[in-house]
Amino acid sequence: MNDSTINIRTIQHYMYCPRRFALLEVNSDWAENAFVVKANLLHEHVHDGSHSFSDSKKIVRSDITVYNDMPEYDIFGVTDCIEFVRSDDGVRLDGYDGSFTVRIVEYKPKAPKNEEFSETDAIQVFAQKICADSIWKCSCECYIYYADKRRRVRLPFDEEYQKYDDMLKKLLEEMRGVLAEKTIPQRKKGQKCSGCSLSDICFPVKKKYSVKELVMQQKGADYP
Repeated sequence: MNDSTINIRTIQHYMYCPRRFALLEVNSDWAENAFVVKANLLHEHVHDGSHSFSDSKKIVRSDITVYNDMPEYDIFGVTDCIEFVRSDDGVRLDGYDGSFTVRIVEYKPKAPKNEEFSETDAIQVFAQKICADSIWKCSCECYIYYADKRRRVRLPFDEEYQKYDDMLKKLLEEMRGVLAEKTIPQRKKGQKCSGCSLSDICFPVKKKYSVKELVMQQKGADYP
């Protein structure tokens, strides 16, 4: 791992807002709101070990670190859940008999309103797939589980692989540009900031200029 290695979890921050990404990764700023806490609680539950088990049909493991160090990617991350499903035409796993289909399952608290899945969620899982495919020499299946709907959505990477591969490579190139320049981009026109946990850091509210306050401070008096 080197200075240009990208953590997969930061890709969604960049897609939501390059300024947010830079505040987090360049300035090391951080703040939480209700949306962040809710997502963190879901992922803590998924990663606490209770989702790891084995039976006659599959081996399920949570909290698996994956990576792909090929120059065009150079990424790493932690998956919510990987299922190794027994299959006649799957891949071999060290220490286990038989062969398995590799299946990534990413957990998200809330499904988008008018779409089957969010593109920002999908590109995060595609990045995990790039890593898993390299590690296990396979073409893994990918799903998102939306907790509010209690439903899995299979992602169309088999049919649209090139689209997501091109998108990921473009995003990684742009992100590395921001990190190399160490500058904070301006807010994008039309950017929606109401749900962002960094909104107060990004655009702090300034007190209105007060002549009376200034005079009182010069006299050494306290001003509320």
